[in-house]
Amino acid sequence: MLKFCANLSLMFTEGEMLSRFERAAKAGFKAVEVQFLYAHPAAQVAELLAQHKLEMILHNFPAGNFEQGERGLACLPGRVGEFQDGVGQAIAYAKTIGCPRLNCLSGIAPKGVAADKLEQTFVDNLRFAAQALDKAGLQLLAEPINTYDIPGFYLNHTLQALRLFDLAGHPNIRLQYDLYHMQIMEGDLVRTMRTHLKRIAHMQIADTPGRNEPGTGEIHYPNVFRFIEEMGYTGWIGAEYKPLKTTEEGLGWMRPYMK
Repeated sequence: MLKFCANLSLMFTEGEMLSRFERAAKAGFKAVEVQFLYAHPAAQVAELLAQHKLEMILHNFPAGNFEQGERGLACLPGRVGEFQDGVGQAIAYAKTIGCPRLNCLSGIAPKGVAADKLEQTFVDNLRFAAQALDKAGLQLLAEPINTYDIPGFYLNHTLQALRLFDLAGHPNIRLQYDLYHMQIMEGDLVRTMRTHLKRIAHMQIADTPGRNEPGTGEIHYPNVFRFIEEMGYTGWIGAEYKPLKTTEEGLGWMRPYMK
């Protein structure tokens, strides 16, 4: 049976972040994921998760100066120390809130830096993070993101990501496969998931165009979900979309799977 978790960074946004845990639970979710929670004390988040009987499935590494447009540090030469500090911060936070996996954002490739330098920086940072998370009993993920929503994002194709994971050479690196981003960048979703299923530890969904709920765009999600289930995927699927109206009004797509 497919398992869906609510992404609280994009869903239930009618209220402030800490109010969204209760609304997710009332809507029928058993688990949540969040892009960034560092502004809130980890102990407080852990209490909310326990209170509403929710699991935290996924959280991101710190992204740098998000307000100034940064979207991760992993490919940025000259920011390695800051990246490593962020790994430590993310591990401590994840352990407190009981989150088993963390997503490493590659960041936007800085202009004027040679391709081999960017690649080596990203691979070295991946290896460092994989080792640190492995020691902490956590799983490292990295996610290709489309270059329309985030122009210049360094990691943006499935095979590119897997090649860089291989160069990092650590078994504790898995793919976070976002169907919305990959439909935009490469399509062929079902074939790609079948081919690389063993390397996918987490999926995320939204429809395209618009990044709204399943059923609002071009991806035929009932068929996609059937294929994912037939493949034997047992991980979580994060609902990381922007509801067209209120979140609750847009949850009809999920009702057949809430048994």
